[in-house]
Amino acid sequence: MTAHRKTLLLAAVILALAGCQRDDIEKPLVISGKVFIFNYRVAQATAVITLARNGTLPDESYVETTFENPAGGAPHVTRAKIFPFWKKVTVESPPMRCIAQDRPYAVSMRIVDAGGRELQTIDTTIVSSQDQSILPSKPLVVGPVYTKNPEVFKADGSADYAQDLSCPK
Repeated sequence: MTAHRKTLLLAAVILALAGCQRDDIEKPLVISGKVFIFNYRVAQATAVITLARNGTLPDESYVETTFENPAGGAPHVTRAKIFPFWKKVTVESPPMRCIAQDRPYAVSMRIVDAGGRELQTIDTTIVSSQDQSILPSKPLVVGPVYTKNPEVFKADGSADYAQDLSCPK
C-alpha cells in the first residue's frame, strides 16, 4: 500500500470516528421510558416517565414536569429533586382520569439547577395502550392491609364495578 493510500485511509477512519460522536452530550437527561400505569386495586391511573443520566448535573437540580390533563382543565404539574447519585430519574404524574387509548398527551419537562437556571427542556408525548374504562370508579380495596371496599363489595355478596362515566367524549 502506498503512503498516499495510507494517508487517505487514515483520513477516512478519522472522519468516520468523528461522525460517531454523541450529539446529545449537552443534554444531561434523556427519556428512557414512558408508560401509563393503571392500578385497578385503587382505581387510579398515572403517567410515568423515566429519564436516564446522559451527562453531569449540578447538585440541587430538579425536574419540573407539566402533564396534559386528559379530563380537560388545568395541566398536572410536578416538581421532583434529582439526587446526584441517581443514574435514572422517574417522574410520576398525580392520579389522572379520562385517559383515552391511542391518544397522545403532551408532557413538558424543565431541568433546573438550584439557582433557577434552566439546564434543559424536554417536550414529548405519552400514549396509552389502554382506555380509562378498564378501571372501576371506586377503589376495590381500602386501608393499609387492602381491606375490601364496602362501597364496592356489598354485604349481600354483590359487587359494584361501575365505571367512571363523567369523562368528556
